[in-house]
Amino acid sequence: MNVSGGLSASPAVWLLIDDRAGNRSQCLGVAEALGLEFRVRDIEYSTLGGLPNGLLGASFAALTAPSRAGLAPPWPDLVIAAGRRTAPVARAIKRRSQGATFLAQIMDPGNPGAGDFDLIAQPAHDGGRLRPNGVLVTGAPHLITAGRLAEAADEWRGRFEPLARPWIALIVGGSTRRQTFSEEAARRLGQMASTMARETGGSLLVSTSRRTGAAEEPLLAAIDAPHQVHRWGGEGDNPYFGYLALADAVVVTGDSVSMCCEACAVPAPVYIYAPEGATQAKHARLHTELFDKGYARPMTGHLETWGHPPLNAAQDVAREIAARLAVRANPRGLRP
Repeated sequence: MNVSGGLSASPAVWLLIDDRAGNRSQCLGVAEALGLEFRVRDIEYSTLGGLPNGLLGASFAALTAPSRAGLAPPWPDLVIAAGRRTAPVARAIKRRSQGATFLAQIMDPGNPGAGDFDLIAQPAHDGGRLRPNGVLVTGAPHLITAGRLAEAADEWRGRFEPLARPWIALIVGGSTRRQTFSEEAARRLGQMASTMARETGGSLLVSTSRRTGAAEEPLLAAIDAPHQVHRWGGEGDNPYFGYLALADAVVVTGDSVSMCCEACAVPAPVYIYAPEGATQAKHARLHTELFDKGYARPMTGHLETWGHPPLNAAQDVAREIAARLAVRANPRGLRP
């Protein structure tokens, strides 16, 4: 995809990247899908970063001095950002460019100032009213592409060969600020995934995360099928992309929007484990949407043969950016 026509021979694209890993991957995923060169502008917040956007306005006031120094003319043609805290920064860039910069925001930035954005990619599971400058997307943009999966498959295929197929990737998150992934829930997941592997004569490719915490040991103790485990913070290369690329099925815990959407980027069967009482309402809405659209099914402990098209909201957002940039460059639809 290329949107350079109508902007300039080489449009300047900035990504506003802050300290949230999910925001980073969403911005990078959309930028890569656009196929344009881009520059990352790292955003670090000062003590003012927690203030409401209504107080900050369109300004760099919440940024550290080094971050402010990295935001200087010439201003870009396009800014891609994600999350509420980047909104004042994006709006300030647009004002300094006298309105020339196109602002693409992932997730609703809230009020005031939402009207300053040329496009707001609003995840349907977030709920709320669709803004006039918004477009609904399923899930969250990510970096999982067919090309990246092919590279990972080539890199990791030989390392799993001793394990019997089907290979079932078990991607485990953990507790969040609002919900606890209990030891009992982890133990139950290990048992259900083991049943799935034993019934099919297959093996588990297990990956835990920073948030798995104390639930990790009960999870692993409950697994009694052939398996390989990569513990969070363990030695060696992280096989996460390899697991997704080579899995014949994927089981993922429902506590992370990013993990669920990355799992659904793989055309293999995807099962979401979301025990009652351990799922936020927003996450539950995402799960329902993924189930209804055929991208995933609830985890039952039994593997079925089915598939789905890969989910990639990054491509959807990139297409919308390209279309709106084309309209801005040629509002009457006239041929050059």
